[in-house]
Amino acid sequence: MNGFLTLLQKELLRFWKVSFQTVAAPVLTALLYLLIFSHVLESKLQVYPGVSYTAFLLPGLAMMSLLQNAFANSSSSLIQSKITGNLVFVLLTPLSPLQTYLAYVLAALVRGLVVGAGVLATAPVFTTLPVANPGWILLFAVLGGVLLASLGVLAGIWADKFDQLAAFQNFLIVPLTFLAGVFYSIHSLPPFWQQVSHLNPFFYLIDGFRYGFFGASDVPPGLAFAVVGTATLVLTTVTLRLFQSGYKLRG
Repeated sequence: MNGFLTLLQKELLRFWKVSFQTVAAPVLTALLYLLIFSHVLESKLQVYPGVSYTAFLLPGLAMMSLLQNAFANSSSSLIQSKITGNLVFVLLTPLSPLQTYLAYVLAALVRGLVVGAGVLATAPVFTTLPVANPGWILLFAVLGGVLLASLGVLAGIWADKFDQLAAFQNFLIVPLTFLAGVFYSIHSLPPFWQQVSHLNPFFYLIDGFRYGFFGASDVPPGLAFAVVGTATLVLTTVTLRLFQSGYKLRG
């Protein structure tokens, strides 16, 4: 247990020591999106009855920031450790694969939650943000952080160079988060693209998270939870198997 807590503390300090870059900068980026899109579209769109576009946009930006930062934390930590060669000191400890996995994922989850909360904390400056079902908010926030942290661990294990990791993030994570209904309801899309959106697991995360605020969503929250929960379970299982096998970890 002491070894697990030490690794977890190391991973938490890793991003907190540079919090201006790892926390403040993502929050500022999300606020810039909010200022631009809300200024342009506030008077032209109302996705849910009685909900302003600014209020609609805030939960989506918070979840998008949470997902991207959870992925960035675990993936960058692993690839840096692999390239600098200090990952071997983690693997030589008596930590089990589960403990190692949990240390990386929990630290990434904390970073994602801090960034997401930072975005939501600005809500009173821009609009009134209702909270209809706080349990759903917390559930999807945690599931989203764990899912993307696990995906970050998977990417960090797979990648051998920083450019491979950058490609993984730029061509998979960023498109899936931006096309998950952050800035729009999928009901505003043509039928074909609505069907395509339903294949994106990030859509269910953002839609379920938004349901917690407004009590309205594009799909039932139970369905969103089933999809996200299944995806998280599968990805967690795959990542743990990679840790157990030592794939690309032990040279």
